[in-house]
Amino acid sequence: MKQKNLILLSMLVFVPISIAAQELHLNPLIIFATSGLAIIPLAALIANSTEAIASVIGPALGGLLNATFGNATEMIISIVALRSGLVDVVKASLTGAIIANLLLALGLAILFGGLRFNEQTFQPAVARINSSSLTLAVIVVLTPAAIQFTSDGLPPSTLNNFSYAASLLLLTFYCLMLLFSMKTHKYLYLVDEENEEPLESSSEHKVNIGLQIVILLTCTVVLVFVSDILVESLEKAISTLGLTSLFTGVILIPLFGGFVEYITCISFAIKNKMELAVAVAIGSSLQIALFVAPVLVLVGWVLGQPMNLSFNPFELVAVAMAVVITNSISNDGRTNWLEGVLLLIAYAVLGTAFYFHP
Repeated sequence: MKQKNLILLSMLVFVPISIAAQELHLNPLIIFATSGLAIIPLAALIANSTEAIASVIGPALGGLLNATFGNATEMIISIVALRSGLVDVVKASLTGAIIANLLLALGLAILFGGLRFNEQTFQPAVARINSSSLTLAVIVVLTPAAIQFTSDGLPPSTLNNFSYAASLLLLTFYCLMLLFSMKTHKYLYLVDEENEEPLESSSEHKVNIGLQIVILLTCTVVLVFVSDILVESLEKAISTLGLTSLFTGVILIPLFGGFVEYITCISFAIKNKMELAVAVAIGSSLQIALFVAPVLVLVGWVLGQPMNLSFNPFELVAVAMAVVITNSISNDGRTNWLEGVLLLIAYAVLGTAFYFHP
């Protein structure tokens, strides 16, 4: 454990290196590599601090904390891109983040957890609620496409107005979900004490909440700057690699923007805390669909850069497929390593499709 922490701390040297490379205008591939390496220790530190805090405040707030700080980077970068008029890139990164969280993050967690434990469990009632909420998100993003497909000569303002109304409704539902999970039905999200490790209760008293919060906030702020450097260099680097903007937005950008979730989910799963792993992976996807996307639509309205909920048809198909396959393996509240492989294969198939998509 000490050796692992030492390696992670030593990798923090890539933070100033990436900033220096950006200031010196070095080769975009060098900036991309150094900023990508800099994200790894920052994400690990955030994962460790959120895990420590979650061990005290419980899985519901802990999962929300992980999802919030994991998506803070994506939110800020998306707003910056939106101000620059990169609406299509923002939309692609949102759908890509949902797909990556459901298939890649959850798939890795289930696989690594399943290799150590024969079977892992979590609350099936919570899984059903999450499945229904994800289905609602799919219905909302499919509706603009349905309106457009069934109408002739539809003015752009119609989809924009629908998106503003739908965004307010989604934000309302998201707030009600928080009320449900933290107040009226908090008991559904509590971890079974019998499944906790023996030393868990004693370790809670050793957690310095103040210190962990400082680490969490500091690393998140630094992560925002490093991620911004990463995305900026990525846009320049892909031109030499021959990749499409769709593949970049849906696959590459979410890989780095969601690195926190991937490390956190794996960390929880290998410690047999599947409740928290599922809360982070699915909870993060729900937050993107029900909170981040609606907020960006409203922010675009304020900034004079109209963004609606009308997405690329192939993106819609990919999101729907990710939700369907995730719901099919999570409704019983039990997981094994093969289901993790199933999710990862699904992600690889979609990634390959986006790579070849013209």
